[in-house]
Amino acid sequence: MTVLVAGGTGFLGNAVVRELIASGYDVAATWVVARERERLESEPVELIEADLFDADQVAAAISNVQGLEAVVNLVGGFSDGPRVHETDPEDFERMLRINVMPGFLLARAAMPSLIERGGGAFVGVSARPALRPFAGAAGYVASKAAVLAFARVVAKEHAADGVRCNVIAPTMIDTPANRAANPDSIDKLVPPERIARTIRFLCGDESAAVNGQVVTV
Repeated sequence: MTVLVAGGTGFLGNAVVRELIASGYDVAATWVVARERERLESEPVELIEADLFDADQVAAAISNVQGLEAVVNLVGGFSDGPRVHETDPEDFERMLRINVMPGFLLARAAMPSLIERGGGAFVGVSARPALRPFAGAAGYVASKAAVLAFARVVAKEHAADGVRCNVIAPTMIDTPANRAANPDSIDKLVPPERIARTIRFLCGDESAAVNGQVVTV
C-alpha cells in the first residue's frame, strides 16, 4: 500500500511517516520548507515538493504517486487570542484557509484515483477543541470543526466507492513548542507516536469498517 502524507516533514508528520514505513507501507510525503525536508532525507520515502494551497500543485503531487491507496492530511495551523468581537477578520479567514483548504484540494485531486482502484482511505486531523471549544480561538475552533464536517461529507459521498474518510481529534501534541508554552502540563501532552499509530490504523485494512468517524486521541 502506498500512502501520501501531506505535511509529512512536520513534527507530527515525521512520526507518521516513520510509523507507516515501519509497518511496511510505501510512503510519499509533500514538503515546501527545505530545512524540514532534511528530516526525512535518510528515510525510504518519496519526497514531493508541493504548495498544498495551489490546486495545480496538489493535483501534480497526487499524480506523481504510483499505486496511491491512502492520503493523510496533516497540514494545519493554530491561532488564539481575542474574543470574537475583537478578532481581525483576516486572522479568522487565515485559520479557515490553513486548516480547511489543503484537505479539500487533496480530496478533490485524490478521489478519482482512489475510486478507480476500487477504494482507499483519506485521513484528516481536527482537534479536541472542535468538540469542546475554548474561548479566544474562534477561527481555529471553527476551522477544525469544518474539518470534521468536510470529512463526513467525503465519507458519505464515497462510501459506495469503497473510499472511507475519517479524522482524528487529538488534544495538545507533545512538541518542543508546546512543551515550552505549557511547562506545567507536559504530562498531559499527547506523544506524536501515539497519534501516528492511530493514523496508521485508519489507513489500513483493519479500519475497513470505520467511515465518517472522529477518533479522539
